[in-house]
Parts: sequence; C-alpha cells; structure tokens
Amino acid sequence: MRIGQTSLVVFLSKLTSSALGFFGTVYFARELGAEVLGLYALVVALVAWLELGGSMGVGTAVTKRVSEGDEQGAYVAAGLLSTLAIGGVVSVLILLAGDPIAAYVGEFDAYVAVSVVWFVLGLLAIKLFYKLVLAVLEGERKVHLVGLLAPVRTGVATLVQVGLVIAGLSLAGLLVGYGVGGVLIGVLGLVYVSTSLARPRKRHFRSLYEYAKYAWLGGLKSRSFNDIDVLVLGAFVPSALVGVYAVAWSIAKFLDLFGTAVSDTLFPEISRATADGDDETVRQLVEDSLAYGGLIVVPGLVGGLLIGDRLLAVYGPEFVQGTTVLGLLLLATLLYSYQKQLLTALNAVDRPDLAFRINLVFIVTNAILNILLVWRVGWLGAAIATAVSAGIGLALAYVALTDVLSFCPPFRELGRQWVAAGLMGAGVWIVLDLVEPVAVGNLIVVPALVVFGAGLYFVCLLGLSSRFRRTVRRNLPLLASR
Repeated sequence: MRIGQTSLVVFLSKLTSSALGFFGTVYFARELGAEVLGLYALVVALVAWLELGGSMGVGTAVTKRVSEGDEQGAYVAAGLLSTLAIGGVVSVLILLAGDPIAAYVGEFDAYVAVSVVWFVLGLLAIKLFYKLVLAVLEGERKVHLVGLLAPVRTGVATLVQVGLVIAGLSLAGLLVGYGVGGVLIGVLGLVYVSTSLARPRKRHFRSLYEYAKYAWLGGLKSRSFNDIDVLVLGAFVPSALVGVYAVAWSIAKFLDLFGTAVSDTLFPEISRATADGDDETVRQLVEDSLAYGGLIVVPGLVGGLLIGDRLLAVYGPEFVQGTTVLGLLLLATLLYSYQKQLLTALNAVDRPDLAFRINLVFIVTNAILNILLVWRVGWLGAAIATAVSAGIGLALAYVALTDVLSFCPPFRELGRQWVAAGLMGAGVWIVLDLVEPVAVGNLIVVPALVVFGAGLYFVCLLGLSSRFRRTVRRNLPLLASR
C-alpha cells in the first residue's frame, strides 16, 4: 500500500470516527447541557494524563523497536511487563489520592452515586490495555488497521453512551460507554497482532528504557496541548465553561485529523528508512509531511473564522460564547500540526533527546502560560496560552531538525494552500451573505457551507498545485490505474 493511500485510509477512518463523535456530542450537549459535558471532559482528561504516568513512554518505545524488525516478540513482552508494573504503581497512587481527586471533580457526586475514583481506575486500565495493543500494530506497520479501529471505538462508544443516556444514566453513561469502546478495540486489535511473545532479557528492557525516557515526554507534550488547558480551567472556572471550551476543542482537533494521519503513517516509514541508511527517502518523507500536515487545518481556520458562531450554535445557544476561543484554538491546532510533523521526524531518526528538550520547553511554557493567563484573563487565556506555546514549539522543532537533517520546507506548496483557502473563504462569505437574510436553521446551513467550502478549496488547490494533482493521481486507485 502506498504511503499516501495509508494516510488516506487513516484519515478517512479518523474522519468517520470524529463524525460519529460529533453527532454524539451534539446530542449530549442538547440533552445534558454544558456542565455534564464539562465534568466528562475533566474525567477523560485526567485519565489521559494518568495513562501517561502508567505507560511512561513504553508504547512509543515498543512502536519504535518493533518497527526496526529485530526481536519483536521480546520487545513486546518487555513492553507488556513494564506497563503492568508501572500501571500498578500509578493505580495504588490513585487510591491513596482518592479524596483530592474527588474534590477536584467537585460536582461529580451530583450526577453519579459511585465515586469518581473508581471510574478513573477502570478507564485507566482500559486505556493502558488498548494503547499498548495499538502501539504494537503501529510498529508492525499496520497503521491503516489502527486507523480503521478508531471509528469502531467511537461508533460503539457513542451508541452505548446514547443508549445509557436515554436510560437516564447521564454522566455515568458517558463514562461507561467510553470504556466499552476502549475494551472493544483492544480485543479486536489483538486479533491482528502477528508478533508472538518471546522471553525478554535485560537488554530489551534497557533498550525500551533508553528510548522511552525521552519519548514519554512526547506523549506528555501531546497531552499538554490537548488537555492541560481543560485541567487548569477545571480549577478556575465553572464546569459549564469547561464544557463549552471542550466542545470548541473538539472542533479544532477534528480539523487536525489528516495531519495526525500523516504523522502516524510516516513515523514507521521514516524509522525504517533511517535504519536502512536511506537519507534521501528520509528527506523526502519529511518534506511530504510538512506539505500535507496542514492540508485540512488551513481551510478549517479560514472557515472557522467565518462560521464559528453558527457552528457552535448547533450544540446549543450557551455554546456560542466560545466563538473567540474556537478561533484561537484553530490557530493553535495549525501551528501544532506542523510542530508534530517535525517532532515525529526527530523521533523517527532516533533523536528523541532533541524532541525531549523541545517537548519539555513546550510543556513548561504551556502550563505556566495557562495558569497565569487563565488567572488574569479568564477562560480566553487558556486558548491564548495554547496558541503561543504551539508557536514556540514549532520554532524550536524546526531549528532542531534542520541541525540533524538537510531538507527544504515546501513553502511554495504551503502558499498555494493559503491561496486556495482564501478563495474558499471569499466564496463562503458570498454565500453566507446571501443566506443571512433568509430564516434557515444552522442544522441545514452549517453542513451545506462546510461541504461547499471544502469542495471549493480542493478544486482551487487542484488547479493551483501540480504537486497536489500528482499526489491525488498516485493515491486514488481509479486515477492511479490510468
């Protein structure tokens, strides 16, 4: 399978997954309100951070070592044992810190009779399980399978959540459904794992540790970008505002799906090319990742600035107050998308030490700015902090990678994407101006504008970019056969 086709499979899978999640979130927002969504977002963010402590970068290290093709079974076994040991320690710490956790998620008891600590423990165990399975699949270069499992998880989770919410379980139903989806893809993923466990030796654990001690901070960086603002907001603002912010975040992250698909797909490919000493292939892959990492986010930023208020109104009137936050988070997502491509390349060429330093600066900057700006400015400060931190991380990642690898950033291709997005924005603005006087509901107008804008953007880009035309021709089966 071509790399472009693999990226497309992963992207379409993530797109389907996010579409299912979008419809589910709209239903939950209208049915349960912003406060319940805020509490749900807090618990999920808390579990995600604890999962980092329970894995300590082992999953990323397993992906790296398995992708290299040597002694795969021993590395998988070492990863499994390490995860069980570290996860066990974190679980004990969660039990000891039960009261502070319950106090942090303060209004949880108003909706659920069971302590939030037990939900955190259960969801943590599930997440550690399926994340390790997916890490092995990615190391086996089955990224497309990992991508295909994403809509299965979201689809099943959403269906279970809807059913439980209808049954009256509210917040508990959302959390149980989230866990069911994780269990399912973990079990399904095991079916496709081809590596058989082998007895690990000390050198296998040491090798994982040598990579994981740097790589775990990459996961921490990802969580810092995605969740630290939500966690800080949970300590400073009402849960309802956290819910509005989480909805705006879900829209912004939806637009980074293709960038994530590109980085997920190219990591094992760059890793293998590096192991083979093929510097030219590594250079080309890095340039491709930058050329297409922001392919969707660029027009998404333009479109979000034009129709962000209408889009948030779909979730309910109380969510429209997040329009400015949405614009800032879209900018942050664009900057982070390019940063992610560069850091993925650094990790894949076996320089996790450089990625570690950049991630450390990003995390510290993001945390400090979030606390200071939320304290001084309010919830808008969280979005500003995230955007500024993403910009700083991007600059540092670019400087670091240029010191390691000789490559030419595809500035002309990026410029063509912005021109196409500008033309799209003009078209959407004209249509929006025509629609504004007409009393048409957002549930009809917003999807129509999104489809129109996306179509116009890609038509313009096809006309402007010969590189994009070649990429489409190579990776769409009907065109590739001609």
